[in-house]
Amino acid sequence: MIYVITGLMASGKSTVAEQLAKEFPKSVHLRGDVFRKMIVSGGKEMSDKPCEEALSQLELRYRLTAQATKEYHKAGFTVIVQDNYYGEMLPRFLSMLEPEPVRTIVLCPDVETIRQREDTRPKTGYIGFDVEALHGDFMATTPRIGLWIDNSRQMPEETVGEILRGTRCT
Repeated sequence: MIYVITGLMASGKSTVAEQLAKEFPKSVHLRGDVFRKMIVSGGKEMSDKPCEEALSQLELRYRLTAQATKEYHKAGFTVIVQDNYYGEMLPRFLSMLEPEPVRTIVLCPDVETIRQREDTRPKTGYIGFDVEALHGDFMATTPRIGLWIDNSRQMPEETVGEILRGTRCT
């Protein structure tokens, strides 16, 4: 099985994905962002008004992530892949994984929770983005695919439990 976990920055994707991966005897936690981090020079960051090159690099990142995901899955691994798939990018990424079996999880904590988590993280994700505006856009434009979890008041292990109890194929 392939689990795709998405949500805004600081929604808990990395923590939940890592804990979910530990629930399976043979699993991979694939962070799509790793492909962005491999770029040594010439990388273009996403922003609320991205340039063409930033969008091109994002598309490349999604393609590489999908290819790696499918290869790990074909090798017998349960793959938990996590990244930011917003709006129409979610179904677009899911189509890249076909025909593999996929369960989609969307973490959607409230704005205040995201702000609190962002303030306590060692990294800063919201450079060039307004948390409230991005949250509103994400909630309004992302298709209601898969299992949506408001994990604002959940511990990561509670979110993992909900995923294991309630996922459905998309």
